[in-house]
Amino acid sequence: MMPTPIDDETLRGYLADTLDPTEMARVEKALRDSAELRQRLEQVRADRADPTVHSLGSIWRRNRLTCVDRETLGSFLLDVLDPSYAAYIRFHIEVVECPFCRANLADLESKSRPLTEQDQIRRRRIYDSGRGLIGG
Repeated sequence: MMPTPIDDETLRGYLADTLDPTEMARVEKALRDSAELRQRLEQVRADRADPTVHSLGSIWRRNRLTCVDRETLGSFLLDVLDPSYAAYIRFHIEVVECPFCRANLADLESKSRPLTEQDQIRRRRIYDSGRGLIGG
């Protein structure tokens, strides 16, 4: 029985990692064995709506490999990190302008500020309105 030819739709599935493992293995073997098929794969990749979806940079950004966690950002705010690590985080936030880390940092900064008088009044009103519901 002759294996089905690898068409462009199969190559798109291969690029999107949506093929079953057996089909993925078949396509990978065929790609290793055929320069023509590798050329078609590059053409399919170039013709996609987002041809950079599998570029090193897009994978790096999508998985946020250079981002730090909130706990580390908190330590950064408290200025308790090693100076070289703090410099890296500063670079990541100020020069790279990572939107995820900037948002996390802004959130942490807002939580570390003392409440304004208006915030305290609002909090007291919310507390007072629910006090009867919780038995106090």
